[in-house]
Amino acid sequence: MASYIPMSAEERRAMLDVIGVGSPAELFAAIPPRIKLPALALPPGQSELETCLLMAGLAAKNRRFPLIFRGAGAYWHYIPAIVGSVINKEEFVTAYTPYQAEISQGILQAIFEFQTMIADLTGLDVANASVYDGASAAAEAVNMCRDRRRNKALIAATAPPMVIETIRTYCFGNNSGLELIPCGPDGLTDVAALAALLNDGISCVYVQQLNFSGLIEDAATLCQLAHDAGAKFILGVNPIAAAILPSAGEIGADIAVGEGQPLGLPLSFGGPYLGLMATGAEMMRKLPGRIVGQTTDLEGRRAFVLTLQAREQHIRREKAGSNICSNQNLCALAASVYLAAMGNEGLITAAQNCYAHAHYLAERLAELGFVRLHSAEFFHEFVTDSPMPPERLLAGLEERGILGGLALAEGGILWCATEMTGKAEIDALVKAIREVSGQ
Repeated sequence: MASYIPMSAEERRAMLDVIGVGSPAELFAAIPPRIKLPALALPPGQSELETCLLMAGLAAKNRRFPLIFRGAGAYWHYIPAIVGSVINKEEFVTAYTPYQAEISQGILQAIFEFQTMIADLTGLDVANASVYDGASAAAEAVNMCRDRRRNKALIAATAPPMVIETIRTYCFGNNSGLELIPCGPDGLTDVAALAALLNDGISCVYVQQLNFSGLIEDAATLCQLAHDAGAKFILGVNPIAAAILPSAGEIGADIAVGEGQPLGLPLSFGGPYLGLMATGAEMMRKLPGRIVGQTTDLEGRRAFVLTLQAREQHIRREKAGSNICSNQNLCALAASVYLAAMGNEGLITAAQNCYAHAHYLAERLAELGFVRLHSAEFFHEFVTDSPMPPERLLAGLEERGILGGLALAEGGILWCATEMTGKAEIDALVKAIREVSGQ
């Protein structure tokens, strides 16, 4: 807040005089005294040194792992320094949703660039200004596909549990149906089961690419089945994997959604993150939240405007398709800076490193008796069994400063590798596992 200038006592007095009150307390005279606090119970003030020591002590209570081999929806990726440099500028940190678009051209342009890059990444025509997170994006996409005749969604059971539960909550709220598409023995969505479930009451099919076990789904085949039955197809994408896998547009998806955390956002104890949403031109009027468009002003200069807002505050309530009220503006800006800094080649390189490191990790773990539970191809996550109790293994790794994979309730461990965990880091993990297991 380097340029923030508080009001002086004289300015406060002038404002009070204009509105005709004698003191700030008079502004709250209508509030009953019984619900007012006479004073806040604040501790005594501290010096800068004392405050810094206090905050450092509080921060030291947090456990930060030098090595992370866990994903399951939030991933440890490299973040270029320019991301923090840009988003920590006060004009961005303090900005909120641009209600007065004509005086928010900088923010609107940043959102427009974000939309452009997400549309490019997904291979679809238009993206919105983001929603709260990947799970809410998936639920909003399912909501986009409902109509009077088709009011039931088919959701792949291979999708992350938190995504499924969020969609289920939305479906409960709007009184629409939901059924899970079973997982096949190979860990992938069962194609035959989907074919059997499809009928003229199905509004959409949701499949996540990559699925929760890290496997690469046959999205094109699943999409074709959905379209043959007259249903829409929604693809949940991992934005890093999307750099090297066929895009949502290429496989024919109607809507692409995803969690934007891998695009320049730290793990941050679970958020805030941002939900990515993109679709084709024929469905863009159903996108929730906001879309920023490009136009020209009266003098012919490039300008940006808010357009196609589908929530109830901007259109007739009965026609609203969503009550999403805001966007993750600062997180979306971070994603924009990340994508611009990485460029096409940088993003592809990061994805290739994730793939290569994960496969090297699987090979090294196999040497220790950790057998993959699925034979299907994977990107940067995979599930293994464990030759020792997972809880004991993971606790032993934590003692050595390593956050291991995620122990799954149904058995097995979900491991993850990214560009941050190369050969040296994986070899260190293998050494630690040998120590924990006594090999």
